[in-house]
Amino acid sequence: MQLSGKLTLDLISSAEALTLPGLFLRRCERTPEAEAYRQYDPAAGTWQSYRWREMKALAGRWRAALARENLVPGERVAILLRNSVEWVCCDQAAQSLGLAVVPLYVTDNPENIAYILRDCDARALLLRTADQWQALAPLRARFPGLARVLCIERTATAVAGAGIELSFVPDWLAVEAEAMSAGEIDAHSLATIVYTSGTMGRPKGVMLSHHNILSNAEAVLKLVPAYREDLFLSFLPLSHSFERTVGYYLPIMTGSTVAFARSAQDLAQDLLDIRPTLLVSVPRIYERFYARLQQGLEKKGLAARALFAWAERIGWRRFEAAQGRGAAPGALANLPWPLLRRLAAEQVLARLGGRLRLAISGGAPLSPKLARCFIGLGVPLLQGYGLTEAAPIVSGNLIEDNVPDSVGVPLPGIELKLAGQNELLVRGPNVMLGYWNRPQDTREAIDADGWLHTGDQARVMGHHLYIIGRLKEILVTSTGEKIAPADVEMAITSDPLFAQAMVVGEGMPHLAALIVLDPEAWAEAAKMLRLDAHDPASLKAAALLQAVRDRIRGLLRSFPSHARVRETWLTLEPWTIENGLITPTLKIKRAEIGARYAHEIRELYAEHRVPA
Repeated sequence: MQLSGKLTLDLISSAEALTLPGLFLRRCERTPEAEAYRQYDPAAGTWQSYRWREMKALAGRWRAALARENLVPGERVAILLRNSVEWVCCDQAAQSLGLAVVPLYVTDNPENIAYILRDCDARALLLRTADQWQALAPLRARFPGLARVLCIERTATAVAGAGIELSFVPDWLAVEAEAMSAGEIDAHSLATIVYTSGTMGRPKGVMLSHHNILSNAEAVLKLVPAYREDLFLSFLPLSHSFERTVGYYLPIMTGSTVAFARSAQDLAQDLLDIRPTLLVSVPRIYERFYARLQQGLEKKGLAARALFAWAERIGWRRFEAAQGRGAAPGALANLPWPLLRRLAAEQVLARLGGRLRLAISGGAPLSPKLARCFIGLGVPLLQGYGLTEAAPIVSGNLIEDNVPDSVGVPLPGIELKLAGQNELLVRGPNVMLGYWNRPQDTREAIDADGWLHTGDQARVMGHHLYIIGRLKEILVTSTGEKIAPADVEMAITSDPLFAQAMVVGEGMPHLAALIVLDPEAWAEAAKMLRLDAHDPASLKAAALLQAVRDRIRGLLRSFPSHARVRETWLTLEPWTIENGLITPTLKIKRAEIGARYAHEIRELYAEHRVPA
């Protein structure tokens, strides 16, 4: 089911590359005829392949065109694109000229994009469609430094320039490529400004150097190697530092191939078409896959659910035994494994393409229940930990030393220590240069000894690191109990019925939760409860509220009594980037959700409500 044959370890070290464009050039020179990227061509209806020599030529044309803009080294170029060959070309061309790249989320709202363009004083902006610019043009006065907008797709209609030169990339690109060169770029100079998601207040620009990113990618490979034969499917946005380091620069370092997924809606089909050997994702993607899996089992009935549970249980015991943490299943218990693997486990692996060698999760905590399911069914899932300010990986599990509840061991060259309130501090070559134009915030984040204060609470057991909460995301009830809401929310959303959840209860006698129901799972639940799924009143039906309380009570059975949810408010309206309730990295915005549903939260704690 996985890669077979000899695997080629073909690493370009950070010392050899020196800079990010230096890495790209070394790869193009070392394996010019190897496949670098695949990208879907909608017009042809096929996947188009790009070799490294072709990428070098394309990037050279972008470099020549950018050079004509007379930008000064250090000035900023913003990219508002989905993952693509064009993203890579613009990034490499800009950095080879000493420019700093500012990635933007295509799903972000115009207000936030305008804020970032102003904050970083971007001089040029690359986007795909004229519609994207039309949404930003009314806010033009907010980012006066922008001088050039580049649009990849041509439009037949007139486009309002709002006082900015707007060019279509096919016309703007140089006919002849300019020789790609890393020039005299300092490895420790600014390579990119990555804006944090902004769960609290305005996003901050994290300044990362070439060396920050290269050293981090190389350190990851010392723990978890990748090979020239590996095929990545890139679907997390390249504006996410996790995807950018591990799903973009790291494959250049190893000579692996990257296929750019078409969209979130096409991901299931892309997995089948591309058949990747390596997946890099945040937990939310795995959660969605798990939810669909559970919904499918519900429809198939009790026998199918029992079969999968049996396969997961035996598979997990086999995994634990292979890790040296328990006895292998006895001969009698292990006897049905070949059949269970064929009927249950291989169906899951097949949906992921059937060749998966590694699945990596980072960016947020991974539910232990979800990890147990995937690993038990044979998905080689590794959890890690990091933050944008650390370029971004700090720790990760190893294939041969995988403790799914933990976030693994520190990467080589990275130091960790715990400070007051068990705050995790990080020091190493991956720690950011600082926050853009925020010297006070930088001093608060990085102390005089070079330790980055992560804001995450942690503990260390053996040599494994465990993240146990956030310093600024702790609820304190009126009884004085302290609760990490993210842990409770993760347990709740492990149930396919609950798509999203936010726990509240600051200063209150007990916890309550705002919950977004999954539409498909709600339709099934409504049928069982004899409710009309299309009637909004059904969401307040006593039978549903009691069923939800019962489910949540079971999900939180292992939590202390003060961390259990007593009341819930239900909705079918999802929290999205568009309505401003989650960040582009899919994290909930607590303040915004709290403000949006302030009335509902007050109702949850109204005196006439009797807790279950």
